[in-house]
Amino acid sequence: MKKIGILHPGEMGISIAASAINAGHQVYWLSEGRSDKTRARAEKYQIREIDSLALLCQTCEVIIGICPSHAAEEVARSVGEAEFKGLYLDANAIAPQRAIRIGQLLEANGVHFVDGGVIGGPAWEPNGTWLYLSGKAAYEIASCFSNGPLETKILGDEIGKASALKMCYAAYTKGTTALLAMILAAAESLGVRDELYQQWDMDEQGFS
Repeated sequence: MKKIGILHPGEMGISIAASAINAGHQVYWLSEGRSDKTRARAEKYQIREIDSLALLCQTCEVIIGICPSHAAEEVARSVGEAEFKGLYLDANAIAPQRAIRIGQLLEANGVHFVDGGVIGGPAWEPNGTWLYLSGKAAYEIASCFSNGPLETKILGDEIGKASALKMCYAAYTKGTTALLAMILAAAESLGVRDELYQQWDMDEQGFS
């Protein structure tokens, strides 16, 4: 059983936490500065409360950062400054270059880093939400969700690939036909073209 911290249990984060609990792990949340709505979500799924980041970093061997994308670096930096020495997953919707910067920042502080990209809504049903992972410790993160319903797929050791796939897939789903050629060019240059095609194939199978 791993002790896992979640920053923070919003609508997506709470479903990720629930999948970790489903796999037999203990999940903690940081209550400092959080809303009553966040507290209600955490209590509903029996996530254990910790009231300081320093204590969360001392208690947990894995921390998952899932927050508004603009705050991704701030959250990661605060974890590094709290002298966390475990495994950190950034599961935010950020550009691959930002994922690389965050990884470098944390690795410099002795933290093992995994890049993550979530495709789909909150993970309450099997085969509906995929967490793509890249980094040397990606398999360790995947093991945190071994019983689902969150699905995981590892893209290799290179930090930035998971974020690249998330970025390209989001552009596909929200863009227009006129943008399709640009999306494919970006996926090719970032090395995730085949994975993008696979995700599209899975979407088509789901609607057939």
